[in-house]
Formats: sequence, structure tokens, C-alpha cells
Amino acid sequence: MLRMSTLLLRTLRDDPADAEVASHKLLVRAGYVRRVAAGIYAWLPLGYITLRNIERIVREEMDGAGFQEVHFPALLPREPYETTNRWNEYGSDLFRLQDRRGNDYLLGPTHEEMFTLMVKGEYSSYKDLPLSIYQIQTKYRDETRPRSGIIRGREFVMKDSYSFDLDDAGLATSYEKHRVAYEKTFTRLGMKYNIVSAVSGAMGGSRSEEFLAPCPTGEDTYVLCEKCGYAANVEAMITKVAPYSGVAPAAMEIFDSPNTPTIDSLVDLLNTKFAPGHQASDTLKNVLLVADGQAISVLVPGDREVDLKRLQANLPGVQELRLFEDGDFAKHPGLVKGYVGPQDAKKLGITVYADPRVVLGSHWITGANQKDKHVRFVTHGRDFDVEKFIEAAEVKAGDLCPECATPVIIDRAIEIGHIFQLGRKYAEALDLTVLDKDGKSKVVTMGSYGIGVSRAVAAIAEQTYDEMGLCWPREVAPADIHIVATGKDDEPFNVAEKFAQELEQAGLRVMLDDRRDASPGVKFKDAELIGIPFIMVVGKGLADGKVEFRDRKSGEKSEFAVDAALATIIATINQA
Repeated sequence: MLRMSTLLLRTLRDDPADAEVASHKLLVRAGYVRRVAAGIYAWLPLGYITLRNIERIVREEMDGAGFQEVHFPALLPREPYETTNRWNEYGSDLFRLQDRRGNDYLLGPTHEEMFTLMVKGEYSSYKDLPLSIYQIQTKYRDETRPRSGIIRGREFVMKDSYSFDLDDAGLATSYEKHRVAYEKTFTRLGMKYNIVSAVSGAMGGSRSEEFLAPCPTGEDTYVLCEKCGYAANVEAMITKVAPYSGVAPAAMEIFDSPNTPTIDSLVDLLNTKFAPGHQASDTLKNVLLVADGQAISVLVPGDREVDLKRLQANLPGVQELRLFEDGDFAKHPGLVKGYVGPQDAKKLGITVYADPRVVLGSHWITGANQKDKHVRFVTHGRDFDVEKFIEAAEVKAGDLCPECATPVIIDRAIEIGHIFQLGRKYAEALDLTVLDKDGKSKVVTMGSYGIGVSRAVAAIAEQTYDEMGLCWPREVAPADIHIVATGKDDEPFNVAEKFAQELEQAGLRVMLDDRRDASPGVKFKDAELIGIPFIMVVGKGLADGKVEFRDRKSGEKSEFAVDAALATIIATINQA
């Protein structure tokens, strides 16, 4: 039983100064977590119970699916990560350290290498497969800007699992088993979620899907087609375009365009200088960037911006990506800021990528690579070529679904799970092979599957809170019922104690507010803030032989006779 008279708990009336989202504010105010440093949080008793409840549900569903639990250290040697090149690929996100002998170590951000080496050390035959193993463990990433409390921290708890199969057909089966287990897990956690297509990014592999919890303050943006059900992270959204079918354009025509360094100013000039009706979508925007030290240009229609996160996700292997700065223009004097065009990119040593909307044969108005000059009729395939098409432009509500051409909607969400068909990337790098039935060595194929366990605490809070405070689903809540004793006499406290004991004996988890020095108003506000699913009030109603029972989520209140309350409350909670 959780007794508030002795529980390590202090609720706060004011939001923490550094909190940006509701879950961060409420988890701190309700006494679930406390900030230790930027992106690092300590768990108080109520928070840790909630975290362990989520871990328990995750573990039960993983075990129920036939997956086996293992556990790795967080402190890991450099060598396996150097073999897979992730010692360098992770860049500044990796926590690196040395022991007293100067040996390099890291704090594990993820454990593909360790899982692969474990299986390599234990198994050698196709008869040992398929295998799925998992762990629930603390991870570390040196986030540039930790934010949103425990949603994006430097230390976090994650469930990561890996499947090992002999061939791609086996991988597909293992992937589907994990997918089903995830659906059961998030349903039990009481979460609303969408499964969306995603890009594999640095993880590698083929098929990839994210489990997203819709939330207005979420960091992930995804598209959804309400007609056919297509859903994708914006990074994985596919742009469907038709081939160019217009007439052959005239030759390039340079024209004066002083004081038009922006698309809006250029469109105003076009409508004055030539004919009305020109739009930003008629212009071609050349966004200059530096990708791992190399200058690149990304072409998008003038009515679009480049989504840097989307661009980097679709540039496999690129670790550092940033926009051009003044110093970069100084290194490339042929690029005139505000007047850049792709027609001279090749001779200037710039690698050009294009949004799929810049179809072969299409013509555009763009920079002339001369100060105060633009050019018309610049044609893809005639006047410039691109390295390849790449999904980099921002996705907008109303863009067409790639499956059924219906306008999509855009929503925000918190990523709570991600599943990948990794393939053989790590198995090949670390030489994980088994002998097949013909005695031939065969590289194992892998899948990778993650759930953000500590992040789920915040995601559930974001989806369920109300104006009074947290409002937990029963399976993850620190207790089933919060009994509040009020008054100055002993009787309410004695009755509340008796109810608490009997409810515990009936198998319910009880939190008892037995504080003598707190006013009824403070106790009620604390109960609403803490968010236990059901509240029982033992106080002035005893004069009439009654106790009050509240459903925290619906706000519905009932009064029960003291003699009949126990059975009614047990039945109500168990039915809920």
C-alpha cells in the first residue's frame, strides 16, 4: 500500500520553468520525476512504479510472442562498433570514454553489435534458427538539445529486440510476429497509435515502420489518407508525379531582376515584367547545403521549402548536413547568393539533387548565377541534369496520396516504436553465419525492433491528461484506487484504513492519503493531479453512512453506503 504520510512525494502547484509540453509539466508537478541535468531525470516512487508497469506489459507481450530476454551492459568496447563503422557514423551523438589504461569505450545508444556477437558465439547451425531475443535496458545518446522532459533525453529506457533467420522469408515471418506483439502491447498500454511507413536511415535494411502516438506536441509529423488508410512518416512520404507533357520550351532567356533575392520578390517582378499569373510554383529554388563537407544543391519548386530532416533521412550515409553559410559562398565564388541556378552546377563542382516534381523536360524560372539576374525556360535534361531525385521538399496537407491520389491530412505524434527489416548489414560486418542443411555457410538475416519504454510514460500522459492533471489507464497507473481520508476526527481515517486493507486483500493496488495535516482541498487537488483511475473519499459523508466514489477519467461521482461500498467498488474497478 502507498501511504501518502510516508511516501516520498511532493506535489507542486507551479509548472517547472524549463517545461514545454504537458507531460513534462505534469510529471514534475505530480512528483513522478525530477530533473538531474539537461536530458537526465530521476524517477521518484510514483514514476518508477509507472515505468515498471510499462516494462511489465512490454515484457509479458514479448514473452508471450516467444521472444527470449537477455541483458547487455551499457558500457561497451569500441571494437565491435568500429567494425561496423558506427564508432564514426554516430558522430557527436555517441558518449565516448576511456578507462584508466586508455582503452576506448562507449555508452550504448543501441545494441545491434552486441546481439549479433552473442548469437555468433552461441549458434552455428540453421537448426538453431529462427531466434528472437530482447532486452529492456538504459540507452545513452548525447542529444544536441534535450527537450520535452523524458520524451527526448540523454538517458532513456528502451526495449530492443532482434530476430535472426536463415532467409528473407523467415525474416518476414519474424517481422510480422513483432508487429502483432507491438499492436497488443500498445493496446494494453491504453494508447492510441498509428502504424506508418518509415525510412530505415542509418539503421539500414528494407522494410521499416513506426508506431506513432498522435499528440499535438509530438516531434514526428506523419501523413494519413482517410480514404485508403495510407500512412507514412513525412520522411517516407512518396511524391507521385506525371511525366512532363507540355510543349518544348524556348531557349534560356536571361533577364534583369535587381533586388529579387526571395521567391516572393521574384514573382512580383515576373507578374509586372512579363504577364500576370506567375506563381511561386513556376520558379525553381536552389537550396545549397554542405553534406559531410561536400557542396550539394537540392532543387525544389519555389512554393516549397526543403525539409532538412526529410532530406537527411533520404541521403543514406550522410552524417552532417547544414545549410550554406557566408564562408561557403566565399569558397565557391561562382555561386551568387540569392541568384543561384542549376545550369552551371556541374562546372562549379556542385552535386545536384531534385525533388520528384522537377520532372525531366520541365522548365523553370531560376537564378542566372549572376548578380541581379534570373533566367527563364531553364529545362531539366537540356540545360541541367541531376544526380538523382530525392524526397526532400516539405510535405503539405492536401498533397496527393501516392496510393489513391486523395489529398492527405498531416498530424503530429510521438514515436513510441520502430521496427526494421535489417537484412544482413550487421551479420556481414561481424561475420555471423550458420551452416545450412547442405553444410554450406550462410549469412544470417536480421530484424530490429524497438519500443521507447520511458518515452511511453510521457506519451501516455500526453494522450490522457486533462485540465486537472494526469489521468492514467489502469494497467500503467501506480495504483488502482486513491483513498482520501478527510476530517479532524479519527473515524474517517480508521474507516479509510479498513477499506484500504480490504481492497488490497481483494487484489487491488491502493494509495491511501492518510495525511493529518493536509486540508481536504489540498488532498482533492493532489488526487486529481496524480491521476489514479479511481478516487474514494471518506469524510463528512460518514455522518450519513456513505462514502464517495469517483471515476477520475469521466468525472462521474457516486455515493455508496459504507456497508455495501466494498463489494460495489471492487466490482466497478474490475469491470472497468
